[in-house]
Amino acid sequence: MEIRHFRYFLSVALNGHFTRAAEQLGIAPPTLSRQIQNMEDELGVRLFQRNQRFVRLTAAGEALLVDAQQTVSKFDAAQLSAQRAGRGDVGRIELGYVASAAYSGVLQEQVTHFNQSCPGVLLNIREVGMMMSPALVRDGLLDLAYVRTPIELPDELETISLYDEGFVLALHSSSRLNELPHISAARLAGEKFILPEQVSGTLAVASQGGFTPHLGPQPGSLVAVITLVSLGQGIAVVPESVLRRVSLPQVNYRPIIDCQPQSCLALLHRRFEKAPAVKRYIEMLGSYHR
Repeated sequence: MEIRHFRYFLSVALNGHFTRAAEQLGIAPPTLSRQIQNMEDELGVRLFQRNQRFVRLTAAGEALLVDAQQTVSKFDAAQLSAQRAGRGDVGRIELGYVASAAYSGVLQEQVTHFNQSCPGVLLNIREVGMMMSPALVRDGLLDLAYVRTPIELPDELETISLYDEGFVLALHSSSRLNELPHISAARLAGEKFILPEQVSGTLAVASQGGFTPHLGPQPGSLVAVITLVSLGQGIAVVPESVLRRVSLPQVNYRPIIDCQPQSCLALLHRRFEKAPAVKRYIEMLGSYHR
C-alpha cells in the first residue's frame, strides 16, 4: 500500500460516504471504490460495511483508523520538515564576527532580520579574530563571518560588501596631540601606534603623513587596543564606530583632518555554498540597505 491509500481510507471514514469523499479527493467515485477494494484485498479484511444508504467502519476499519491518522500525520510532518530544510527555513549556522560589526549595528540589524524571517534556523554567534576567520570558514568550522576588507582570502571564499566606514584617532587624554585644534597625519610622526587587527588605516595615515610608523603591540580585539591607549601605551587608528560604542577612562577620539581612509565591513562566505540555511542568509543580504 501507499500513503495515498491511507488518505482514501480516511476520507471515506470521516465523510461516511464514497461520493462526498471522492469529491473531496478530486477523483471519480468508481476510482475511489476500486482503491478501497484493493486496500481491503491486500489487508485480507473488510474495512467498511456498505449499502446504498450508508458506509460504516467495520471492527477492522475502526482498528485501522487511529493508526492511519497517525501515519498520514507523520508523513505530512516529515514531508514538511524536508521541504523547510530544503528552503533554508530550518538548520544551524555558525556565525563569526569582528567587534566593529557589533559597534556599527550591522550585526544586530542583520541577525534580527534573519531571525524574524527564519525563526527555525539556529544561529550560533561568536566573536572571532579577523585573521582566523578565513581559515575557519574555508574549513567549515564557521559558515559565515563578518570581517573588514581588505583581507587576504583563499580562492574558495569571497565577501559581500555591507558598510563603508572611516577611521578616527584614539589617544590618551594626557597626549600633547590634544592641545592641537586640528590633527594632521604629519603630526603623528614619532608616535607609537597600537595596532588593531586591520592595519590598513594605520598604514594609510602614515603614508599620507610621509613617515614610517613606529608600530607597537597588536593585542587583538578593539577593546584591547583601546585599553592599551587608555594606559598610555600609544595611539591607535580605529574604525569610527568605536567612537560611539567604546568609552574608556583617559581616552579621547579625534578626526585626522587630511586623511580619511575607509574600511568596508563585509560578510565572508564560501564561494559555492550548498547548505540551504546558509544560502538563505547570504540571499537576505541582497535586500539589505543601510
